[in-house]
Amino acid sequence: MKKMLTVLLVLLCSAALFAGGSAESSTTAATGYKDTITVGQGADVTSFDPHIGKETPAVAVTNHIFDTLVDTNPTTGEVVPQIAEKWEVVTPTSYRFFIRKGLTFHNGEALDADDVKFSLDRAIASGSVSYIVDFIKEVKIEDQYTVLVTTKAPYGPTLRNLAVPFAAIVPKDYVSANQDILKTKPVGSGPYKFVSWTQNDNAKLEAYDQYYNGAPKTKNLIIKVIPEASQRTIALETGELDIVYDVLVSDLKRVKENKNLVLLEAPSLTCFYISFNMRKPPFDNQKVRQAINMAIDRQLLVDTVNSGTGAAADEIIAPAVYGYYSTGVWEYNPTKAKQLLAEAGYPNGFNATLWVNNNQSRVEMCQAIQEMLREIGITVKVEVMEFGTFISRTTAGEHDMGYFGWVTSTKDADYSYYSLQHSSQQGAPGNRSFIADPEVDRLVMLGRTSADTKVRDAAYKDLAIRLKEIANNAPILYTAITAGTNKKVEGFVLDPIGYHRLETVKVSK
Repeated sequence: MKKMLTVLLVLLCSAALFAGGSAESSTTAATGYKDTITVGQGADVTSFDPHIGKETPAVAVTNHIFDTLVDTNPTTGEVVPQIAEKWEVVTPTSYRFFIRKGLTFHNGEALDADDVKFSLDRAIASGSVSYIVDFIKEVKIEDQYTVLVTTKAPYGPTLRNLAVPFAAIVPKDYVSANQDILKTKPVGSGPYKFVSWTQNDNAKLEAYDQYYNGAPKTKNLIIKVIPEASQRTIALETGELDIVYDVLVSDLKRVKENKNLVLLEAPSLTCFYISFNMRKPPFDNQKVRQAINMAIDRQLLVDTVNSGTGAAADEIIAPAVYGYYSTGVWEYNPTKAKQLLAEAGYPNGFNATLWVNNNQSRVEMCQAIQEMLREIGITVKVEVMEFGTFISRTTAGEHDMGYFGWVTSTKDADYSYYSLQHSSQQGAPGNRSFIADPEVDRLVMLGRTSADTKVRDAAYKDLAIRLKEIANNAPILYTAITAGTNKKVEGFVLDPIGYHRLETVKVSK
């Protein structure tokens, strides 16, 4: 009944506005500003369902359509209210959230405690994103606008995890009628509502005038897919795009020196790494994995392929992440690498494939690694594929080696270690090396469930040491996050996680 009343109110208000003439909203292009922002990124949305599409190119779109209980300030990292106007920590294992009254989804449905419980339960059940919320034991509705979230054990990153876009709140009635509908017809409560999607080309969004925090500054948002970074730069220069994400490293100087453009750079929380499929020989052999790690000159890759930006990686999580412990970058030693291959039973090397998605910078990095491995007798074929195909096929474990980027969105080690290293998270959640090591599992869970920072610190130190020994992954580099904008762009803030928000952005004509 409450859903029906909300729809009727929305319709009546719309009719009244129409009858009285069109009042200019804050999203109508004000004098001197464009009514559309056009953004370029390197890959398409994998799914508009926030409980499935967790990859950054998907979140770059869906985080404008959906909101979460709480949010994080991209500048300070502070947890701030969003759907929940406030919260209280009742006990070390229970949190009470007070939902804003009067919120509506884009289809007119009212948002209340039913939707919050439904959404969190749905995320917990998701094979793709459960790792971000499965610390939750129960979501209990206390009244129409209050929920009590109980955790299985004290869990330090609770609020930060609930701010991750994969914990989005979705409309219960809309989704219950068709569990797959969000994949292509998303409805949320965020600042922009979905208009259309042309696969591998663009997604179009329109401002939601009833947004609780005020309508976005610009009415229309178009996010275009341009896989080749050099083409994105050209489109920025010609004015086809207002903003581009992930500027090609060789184009950084070009953008910086263009008087009509602005280059934004910041240290990221992203590590790029090779994941070895331990279900397949010879990658089930520890010495083979160690040999490949020793055959890669990471600093040379940073200095050449990455044009001196970023840093050589020694762990799967970046230094700015809580729980990082440095075991030191792998020594570059081709002679030792060949010796390890011989000890593993491959004195003459072997043939293998390295999969990567169709991102120009990533492909160039894999081609350089291909040459380094050739020096120790490993003949690698670099196979490039569309991003969605790359994700689905590596999820299924079809790869030998895969080149991935992973951002620790919560700035807490648990986010990455649990999803990438725990045996329960193989496949879609992130563990594409298919590691299943009891000691790794024990240390991951110790760090995950303890509220004592000394216990967590010790667990993550031991875990880093153990993982380097196993060598199921080869960390390559930590990157800087970049974006290029037209100098006429106002209000754009670079998010170190990569989930850039655009509702405050406007572009002068």
